[in-house]
Formats: sequence, structure tokens, C-alpha cells
Amino acid sequence: MKRTKYSLLLASTAAALLASSLVSADALPSIVPAPADNPTTPEKVELGKQLFFDPRLSIDGTVSCNSCHNIMSSGTDNRPTSVGINGQRGGRSAPTVWNAAFLSAQFWDGRAATLEEQAKGPPLNPIEMGMPSEAAVVERLNAIPGYVEQFKTSFGGKDAVSYDNMAKAIAACERTLITRNSPYDRYVSGNKNALSQQALRGKKIFEQSGCKACHSGVNFAGPELPIGAGFYQKFPAIASDYDAKYKLSEDKGRFEVTKDKADMNKWRVPSLRNIALTAPYFHNGSVETLDEAVRVMANTQLGIELNDKDVADILVFLESLNGEFPDISMPRLPDTMNSSQVGNMK
Repeated sequence: MKRTKYSLLLASTAAALLASSLVSADALPSIVPAPADNPTTPEKVELGKQLFFDPRLSIDGTVSCNSCHNIMSSGTDNRPTSVGINGQRGGRSAPTVWNAAFLSAQFWDGRAATLEEQAKGPPLNPIEMGMPSEAAVVERLNAIPGYVEQFKTSFGGKDAVSYDNMAKAIAACERTLITRNSPYDRYVSGNKNALSQQALRGKKIFEQSGCKACHSGVNFAGPELPIGAGFYQKFPAIASDYDAKYKLSEDKGRFEVTKDKADMNKWRVPSLRNIALTAPYFHNGSVETLDEAVRVMANTQLGIELNDKDVADILVFLESLNGEFPDISMPRLPDTMNSSQVGNMK
């Protein structure tokens, strides 16, 4: 690989970081933490699963959470940008929901601290699901007797059906969406035959070139941080032809949230788990293949030009991060009785 003076500095910094516990990457833990005000229960998870699949959370009954985050597959829609109501396109690629429970901030720009906060966004987004208000969502849920009963069972109280509780149920479901026991997990847990020799070469290149300075921790998304304290990096960090080719700098990233110039083109570092399954890549979905994404990252973040062999080895290592997906069955949704509320809101 060819290195610039800047890339050597970055690699040196990465090597120092690698010596610390901040960048250790172990197997995914067996327990997923939940906030004190939203403990995970089977009833809540089942309710959240139904809500996740239910297009009635959108104004015209066409878009569900699963439309953009397909948990019957990669947790994405494998599109550059997702399609919302009335065929509208969002500006960013849908990140995978698998293993999102281990992130300390949600969305590409980290604007939501928790899964609960994240779940509140799409139903009211005019491009995504288009509901006019929280009250309109609650009205629609209250018109479905099966949901009313399930909210009472899951949360109790006479006002169990609420926008906050909707988000809590969806978040509880999402905390079950974990892909453990990848070849990498088995390797770091003691099975030294779990990774091929090519994967081990790729792992070494990944670490020594500086990739792990950002893609660290159990989720390969940065060090463990308190909830709400996202791990952000500037992208692209180094000027290159890739910027113009893939329009990487057009979206200003976290700056759009904070309006702080220091956050210009900064993004929450995404997880690399199951990355081989979540094409296309980057915040705008502009890169179609993983091998090209690896070249772009090496060039724009580390100033490195990787040769074909290095890229091939890194790809095999990244494929070793594909975990085992739990069996998921499509839920039976509770029926709207004797009428339809879908589409009657203007």
C-alpha cells in the first residue's frame, strides 16, 4: 500500500490507540442494556414488533419501520436512499437496525440519544411516514382494539396508549435484534480456527493501517461511550477525487444538528458488523460495492492506496463480522374494526 505523510501520522496515532482498552473489540455481549424506565419484557417486545411492521403508523398506510429497515434481511432496504410516502426520497441511506442497541447515539448525525428517541422521528417526518402529529398517531392506535389491550398489558394505566409508549415498545423490540456468534466472535472467544488465513491477513491490515482507530469496540463503531455521547469523525477527512465522484461532502452531517462549524461533515461512526450485507455504502448510499467502499475509506480517511490483494483480504475479514440472525416470523397485526382511519388525515 502507498502511504502519504499524513497517513503515516494517522497510522501512528491508531497504533497508540490500539494499545489502549478503548479500541478492544470483543464478542457481542449476551446482555443488551435497557434504560431503567423501559425494561425489556416479552409483552413489550411483541407489541414493538407489531408496531415495527405496521404501515398504519404512516399517513397513507404504505410505509412501516420495516420498509426502510428490513429485519427479515439486512436491517436496511439496500437502496441509496429510502422511499417514503408518496414515493418521496430521503436524503440519507437507511442505516441497519441490527445491533443498533449497542450504539451510544442514533441516526447518521447522532441527533437521537436513544432507540426510544429515534423511534419517535420517522412517523412524524413528512418524507418518511408523514403523520401530522403525535396526537394523530395515538388516535389511530386507539382505534385499533388489539393495540389498546396490548398497550395496557405492556405499560398499565388508563392512558397506556401514548406516543412515548409506542416508541418504548419499538425500542424494546429493537434491543432483541442482535447478530451474535459471527466467525470473528468465535475467534475472539477462543476458537482460533474460526477465521481463515486470508481473514487473519485482512484483520492485520485493518488494524495496522489505522482502520481500527475509528471502527473499534464490540460493535466496530467506536469506543464504549455514555448514551447520547456519539463517536463522530469527519468524512471525508482528506481531499481526494472520491469526494467529487461520490458527492461525499455535499451533506454537512452533524453540522445540520448543532450548527457548530467544528461538526461540519462529521458523522457517527457506523458499525461494521454485517457490513457485507448492507450495500450501498456511506451516508448518501453513493458507493455500490464494499470493495470500493474500502478503497474510498482508505484514501479519504487514511491517505492510503490499497492494492487489490490488500482489499481482497480486508473484505474477507469484514465478511467474518457477519453474525447469525435470529429467526423472525412476520407478526399478525391487530385489526381495525368496522372502519378505516388510513388516509383520512389531510
